[in-house]
Amino acid sequence: MRLSALLLRLFVFALAGVGAFFAARTTVTVVEERSVIAVQDSLLDKGYEWATVLGDGLQVILEGQAPTEAVRFRAISAASEMVDASRVIDNLSVADSEILAPPEFAIEILRNDSGVSLIGLIPADTDRDALADRITDIADGQPVTDLLEVGDYPTPPTWRAALNYSLRALEMLPRSKISVNADRVAVNAISDSPEEKRQLETALARNTPEGVRLAVSISAPRPVISPFTTRFTIDDAGPHFDACAADTEEALATILKAASEAGFNQRANCTLALGAPSRTWGEAVAMSISAIGELGGGTVTIADTDVTLIAPLGTGPGTFDDVVGELENALPEVFALTAELPVAAVVTAEGPPQFTATLSPEGQVQLRGRIPDDVTNTVAENFASAKFGQRQITMGTRVVDGLPAGWSVRVLAGIEALSELSNGAVIVQPDTVQVRGNTGNEDASAAISRLLIEKLGQGAIFEIDVTYVEQLDPIAGLPTPEECIDQIKIVTENRKITFDPSSADISASALAVVDDIAEILKRCGDLRIRVAGYTDSQGREEMNLNLSQQRAESVLTALRARRVPVSTFDAIGFGEADPIADNDTEEGREANRRIEFSLIIPESTAEETSILDEIASETPVPENGTDETDGE
Repeated sequence: MRLSALLLRLFVFALAGVGAFFAARTTVTVVEERSVIAVQDSLLDKGYEWATVLGDGLQVILEGQAPTEAVRFRAISAASEMVDASRVIDNLSVADSEILAPPEFAIEILRNDSGVSLIGLIPADTDRDALADRITDIADGQPVTDLLEVGDYPTPPTWRAALNYSLRALEMLPRSKISVNADRVAVNAISDSPEEKRQLETALARNTPEGVRLAVSISAPRPVISPFTTRFTIDDAGPHFDACAADTEEALATILKAASEAGFNQRANCTLALGAPSRTWGEAVAMSISAIGELGGGTVTIADTDVTLIAPLGTGPGTFDDVVGELENALPEVFALTAELPVAAVVTAEGPPQFTATLSPEGQVQLRGRIPDDVTNTVAENFASAKFGQRQITMGTRVVDGLPAGWSVRVLAGIEALSELSNGAVIVQPDTVQVRGNTGNEDASAAISRLLIEKLGQGAIFEIDVTYVEQLDPIAGLPTPEECIDQIKIVTENRKITFDPSSADISASALAVVDDIAEILKRCGDLRIRVAGYTDSQGREEMNLNLSQQRAESVLTALRARRVPVSTFDAIGFGEADPIADNDTEEGREANRRIEFSLIIPESTAEETSILDEIASETPVPENGTDETDGE
């Protein structure tokens, strides 16, 4: 009986255990399915379709390949929001990262009165010491701040050429910002004058490395003009400006519009400058130009606040009064108008007195015509000598009585006007001054107009017919680098730079050749030039190499002494390499002893070891030459 009761109890407990087991298993399955569904839905909502969710009891297993480590972490976080983080098993993998593209090498260089600073990323194979030395030389005692970082990536093919060019630009520009990367150099700088701006732009445009784009922006302070002058004339040659100045772009546009309406259709050489007497300058000038347009001719001069209008000969008094009256009432308050209606001059049998000054293309000056007295004659000769040089003056003047008042002033003003030309003539008469000729200065006409107005008064009548000739412009007329080398070839075609035997001293007979080469190089501006020395094959090879180096450096020193800017020149000795004639004959050895000048064309090659070696490691045969003597 007791045994039966015990067995019954055991059976009940066993049945309860089995029931509990199946109940627990059912509960776990339900929790597992709901957890998997919840996590899977959450991952899909967040865009992680690549992730797979598996259940293992109460654990949630994440599998799949995440595109990045960051995305993998965000997927785990999303799963942990749905179930306890301790239940999340991370079986995720991360896709292999793509090979990172090399960074762009670039430098920002800033130079001003406080020194030079550099910031950017440069290749690891850059010679930092050489770069630092070059920048220190350019800074010329000012502090240098080097914030450059280094990247160990392949150097772009044009990087060294771009950097070399930017350092040469930096040397020329004491106030500048230069941005450098492998395919572009951007230069922003400030110059001291418009003339220097043109010189710098010309210099920077030369020898731009191949494959490197150049962007140059150089600003110059506006010139100060006094008196602030515009002179507009309508005569037989048509409408034209003798001088043109404006204070703003808007004023200039207003002036040119009025000139166009008066028939002017040429390029106007107008100067944006400081010194305008009023903000209404452009308006006043435009009104004045319109006035002589209505008259059909004449000249109007606006100098500061004084407006002088001279009507054309033959203008009717009624028309003259109407136009002048309208202009006088319309001009802004600060401007004062003086108008003149010319009367035909009485022609005498002898003709009017005249003084003539001429300047030949060779620089010879002749002064002829009438002078009031000996003192004026001496003053005119001395003044011309000061302007043109004493040896250039030929006097053909004649002292006569009865010349008009102010004749001496007109004569001296004419000589000074002539000094603005490269060649031409000035004719001074009682009622007019005529200036004709050629010049290499685009602003010469305006300068002559201001000069004559200042010396003779605003009512002065003068004619200016000056032609700008680019070949006479000392900046625009600069020869190309190739033309410079060709000129040296011509000079040295039948002459050589020779040296004392077994010496690097230039012989006395060769100094004239060096002088001629120096004159050519002075006209050529900033160039990268190699001065190469060669010897014959006589003597030991090492000795010849050293001698050729010394002779190349001797030529460089001689050029420097003649004030040739040689900071961009390289002197290299090649010894007996690259003979141009047979070393077995005396004539051949004489030809091989030489100095050659050639352009340095920056190139980027795998063999280059420094951004500053300027391809000195390469030894191509130069294209041109001049001399040497013995290679012993």
